[in-house]
Amino acid sequence: MTATETEISTPASTVTSESLIASGRRTIAIEQASVAALLERINEDFSKACKLLLACKGRVVVTGMGKSGHIGNKIAATLASTGTPAFFVHPGEASHGDMGMITKDDVVIALSNSGSVSEVVSLVPLFKRLGTPIISFTGNPNSPLGLASDIHLNTGVDQEACPLNLAPTSSTTTALVMGDALAIALLEARGFTAEDFAFSHPGGSLGRRLLLKVSEIMHAGERLPVVGEQTLLRDALLEMTSKGMGLTAIVNEQQTLVGIFTDGDLRRSLDEGLNPITATIDALMTRNCVTIRADILAAEALKVMEDHKINGLICVDEHKRPVGAINMHDLLKAGVL
Repeated sequence: MTATETEISTPASTVTSESLIASGRRTIAIEQASVAALLERINEDFSKACKLLLACKGRVVVTGMGKSGHIGNKIAATLASTGTPAFFVHPGEASHGDMGMITKDDVVIALSNSGSVSEVVSLVPLFKRLGTPIISFTGNPNSPLGLASDIHLNTGVDQEACPLNLAPTSSTTTALVMGDALAIALLEARGFTAEDFAFSHPGGSLGRRLLLKVSEIMHAGERLPVVGEQTLLRDALLEMTSKGMGLTAIVNEQQTLVGIFTDGDLRRSLDEGLNPITATIDALMTRNCVTIRADILAAEALKVMEDHKINGLICVDEHKRPVGAINMHDLLKAGVL
């Protein structure tokens, strides 16, 4: 038999698009039903678990073996990033030194669908001796882990999405969703804000959007385009070009902002037939323009631009003197958009 004949005879060659789509949809339907069943389990036990975690003086320690461990790792990360200090401990490593990371002030969340995984169950006496409360996620409240826990949350499923009913699929999904439910309930109870979240994610685009201030990216000092209100249009255009902003602030003799002139204003003035050689900027500028303060968040500046359908803003101080300018390109470059 040739290599080509061997490839043709493999099972994959007989699989149809219809069967693959049906399998994917069946998996989603089974897991969807498993998650829906959790709704009635968000009860007094769930509330007790939340209150225990809120009262925790230490950290939340999440543990689990195998696939449950992978889910536990994600739950710990979600808790930590939403205001509940948490970390994951592998049960095997805990038996070989990492128990030293856990204190009586902590709370343990232990995951095991069967509730009988030896690596996790063997840690229970150590948690008890330490006086560390245990919240368990299992599919069997009468399991060793379920019975030994201070609070048990049922994450059991009627069936796994795996057609052999063996590979953890639906059960890991429900455990993950229960973890998310805890994390979000705690987030809301703590009054955790978007700015708090950004401090946990300072390196990402979310952190930039929520922490970056206008003063950090605006054109200021020599980079700020500004002209007097009697300036000729041609000179104002030179100022805009040299500063590369597409706009310029207009000030009076007291250096107070009286208006703004933009590329859009230039197009409108040319449409009206004004002479660009002799016209002065005060006849063409936009008076009573929208302004912002330099100490606001860049995300707020973006919202102001979007609300007013403009591409640039002048930043002013308490005396309405221009101190900076910002446009959409600056926000894009800073990763705010």
